[in-house]
Amino acid sequence: MNLKIQLVKNKEEYEDILEIRKQVFIREQNVPESIEIEYENVSSHVICFLDGNPIGTGRWRESDFGIKLERFAVLKKYRGLGIGKEIVNFILSQISSNKTIYLHAQEAVVDFYKKLGFSVSGKQFYEADIPHSKMIYKS
Repeated sequence: MNLKIQLVKNKEEYEDILEIRKQVFIREQNVPESIEIEYENVSSHVICFLDGNPIGTGRWRESDFGIKLERFAVLKKYRGLGIGKEIVNFILSQISSNKTIYLHAQEAVVDFYKKLGFSVSGKQFYEADIPHSKMIYKS
């Protein structure tokens, strides 16, 4: 398994991550495109390749509350291989900030993020009709 994770470098890679996000969020989870495709120009995007093929992504951006990690997506046939963990860890290695690092985790993956050092903060809420929890990274 030849896994490579890097910052998105060009328009082609950006189009690849958009397609991954559309597949995962818009088609699989029925998230409206107007909610999914936002804050693109103020985010730092990463792309994950497996054997040269784009299969995953994630991003981060500054918000009023700190550094928000978001839009983690791995194509369905590649889930369960530890790729999501690698993408999260890559992004965490790219951030050098004294600001709070946080994310909004879908309830189905809260335990996944707990294993990576995040803890739930506050009450459950809904985004795109999907239950989420705010999680803060404890380095």
